[in-house]
Amino acid sequence: MTTLLMSLSTLGPAMVVVIFLILVVAFAASNIVIVPQASAFIIERLGAYQTTWETGLHFKIPLIERVANKVTLKERVSDFPPQPVITEDNVTMQIDTVIYFQVTDPKLFTYGVVHPMAAIENLTATTLRNIIGDLELDQTLTSRDIINTKMRTILDEATDPWGIKINRVELKNIIPPREIQDAMERQMKAERERRESILRAEGEKRSAVLIAEGEQEAMILRAEASRQQKIKEAEGEAEALLAVQTALANSLKLLNEAAPNDNVIKLKALEAFTSIADSKSTKIIIPSEIQGLAGLAASAKKVFDSPTPKQ
Repeated sequence: MTTLLMSLSTLGPAMVVVIFLILVVAFAASNIVIVPQASAFIIERLGAYQTTWETGLHFKIPLIERVANKVTLKERVSDFPPQPVITEDNVTMQIDTVIYFQVTDPKLFTYGVVHPMAAIENLTATTLRNIIGDLELDQTLTSRDIINTKMRTILDEATDPWGIKINRVELKNIIPPREIQDAMERQMKAERERRESILRAEGEKRSAVLIAEGEQEAMILRAEASRQQKIKEAEGEAEALLAVQTALANSLKLLNEAAPNDNVIKLKALEAFTSIADSKSTKIIIPSEIQGLAGLAASAKKVFDSPTPKQ
């Protein structure tokens, strides 16, 4: 100190003033506090809680006030290690829990509990054991949403005096004993095989149905084709018969228009009788006027033997 005073005495008054001003500015600057966004500072005055500083610029009284705690107001995530729990049917399993929480009251968070994170972890483990202890193994594996909701409600109520709000609780992993895992894997394998067999049977059934439907449609198409063929044949026969009848009617019409004599008519009758005699019928009916055939034949001979008129 003596050396410092001797050094200052050797300086001029102006230099001493400058150094003093620099020390004052540095001392004042060290007591200016800027609180960042989503944060809160707990201020104590002479060891007692004074106030909570929010985002912005603040000035701390030197030697009297101090920043006791800096609290972040952002949502936090804590992944706690797996905890051993026992179900109602005496199955021990490991459950890994994830907690999403947020500080809502920085003062309570600072003074409400010592080591708040450790307190939350222990509280989570205790709550989890109480809930799982009332459930059997199958219920534990299939009721994650129910367990999450119960844990969030219980933890949020328990941490409220600490200025903490529990937003979500998630069961990250549920790890049953090795023998139970093996049994579950065998069960899932059997279930997959059963579903595969059902799908295979349904596929074969569908294939058989499609084949039967195809055969049925083919039979219907063949029957329809046969029916159409018969219709065409019948229509062809009808058209042929109509053509024959038309030709016969035209020939009769022409014959009537030609005014044939008795000899021509008898000749036509003889031709018809000859056609009947040449047929394959085993029975021939001879008309009662058979005695007139001789005259008919003579008349026909006369007609064919008559000289052709000269042109």
